Parts: sequence; structure tokens; C-alpha cells
Amino acid sequence: MDVEKITPYNNNERKSQQVEVMFDSIAPAYDFMNRAMTLGIDRWWRRVAVKMVGKSHPRRILDVATGTGDFAIGLYNKIKPDAVMGIDLSQGMLDVARRKVEKRGLQDFISLQQGDCLALPFKDGDFDAVTVAFGVRNFEHLQQGYEQMHRVLSSGGVLCVVELSTPRNRVVRWFYDLYTLHIIPWFGALKSHDKSAYRYLPQSIAAVPQGDDMLAIMREAGFKNCKVKRMTFGTCSIYFGEK
Repeated sequence: MDVEKITPYNNNERKSQQVEVMFDSIAPAYDFMNRAMTLGIDRWWRRVAVKMVGKSHPRRILDVATGTGDFAIGLYNKIKPDAVMGIDLSQGMLDVARRKVEKRGLQDFISLQQGDCLALPFKDGDFDAVTVAFGVRNFEHLQQGYEQMHRVLSSGGVLCVVELSTPRNRVVRWFYDLYTLHIIPWFGALKSHDKSAYRYLPQSIAAVPQGDDMLAIMREAGFKNCKVKRMTFGTCSIYFGEK
């Protein structure tokens, strides 16, 4: 199944428009649901990814699909770059992120703006690192998104993508399917009052390219030295590449 054709609401609007509406809708409950869906392990996944990015000592970092800002804040706290720019389709998610940044007094170091990953409003080579946490499956055009991220990276810059994935082990997969296909949509509907959003989640995870297929897309966009690190029985994958 093509992840670009998986949409939250199955209406006639473009995927990007539907994703924006969905995240505006669930923004108030997003952090709570993220912790609940991953049993809090998403924090560890982000820490591992931040450590990988930090090895290149980037001074300017772009966090695409920054959401409520957890990854952007983690990147700044650990790496202490000159600046982190977070960009997201959803103003509702950015409002939550902005409150977090201001609460921590980081507004001079972390900037946030609304924008589309398919047409990043930055110059070629503007950033030393580009990151995406749990966002590429929401891209309307995956290849185009990767090409844009490659464009704004400086020579030698790094890309780090954290994305949910489906486990290979049959026993783990049985429990995983039970949890993602039944428990999460039910619980998500109770908490966020948007049933479609949490039905879309497992569908998009199942459809997004994974492992070697994702690495092939990255290479096609121009990235080199691409690799994947599988986490927690294969329920999360961290993809890494260089320009």
C-alpha cells in the first residue's frame, strides 16, 4: 500500500491539508497520546537519535515536522548548537511547541514556523543537520520531501529520521497489531475525540517504506552512507544519511 495515498479523512482534500487539520485537532492531546502509545519509550528513541546527530557537531539544525517540539528541545539541550529551526504544517502543534520553548527560556535558540516540508522556505545548504521524528509517513510526496531536506543541507551535513515501523517477529507482530489496530484507536478516540486520527496512525505505519526500501529513497534523493538502526523489537527505526 502506498503511504502517500493513506490519508486521515479520506476526503477530496490533499493529504497535506488533511494532515494539517488532523494535527490541529489532536494537538492538545498529542503528547499524552504519544507517551501512552509508545509506553514512554519514544523518549529513549529520541535520545538515541539526538546522540547520533550530535556526533557531527552541527551548528544549525532544522527539525522538520517538529510537532510539539520535543525533538527540537532535545537537540538543543544535548548538542547546544547555535540555532534550531522547527517547521510544521500544523499551527496547533506549533502553539504547544512554542509554550514549551518559552517555558524553558529557549526562544532565543529555538525558532518555530509554519511551513510545508515539500517546499522548505530555506536556502540551499542552510543547515548542518536535518531531523524528522515520526513525520515522514505524513509527507504527501515522500521523495520530494527527502529531496528538499537534501537541498537545505550543507555539504557533509547529516539527516536523521526517526519513524515507527512494523516488527518482523511473528509473536511480537501479533501483540503489536492488537495494540495498534484496536487498543490505540479506541483509546485515542476517547482522549482526542478524533477517531480518524488514530485509525490513520497504524495504517500509515504499515504503508510507509521501511528498512532497505526507505534507504533506497534516501539514496535516490542524493544521500550517501545511509543506514538504519532498528529499535525495540523493530517497532521504531532510525534512518541516517549524509550529504
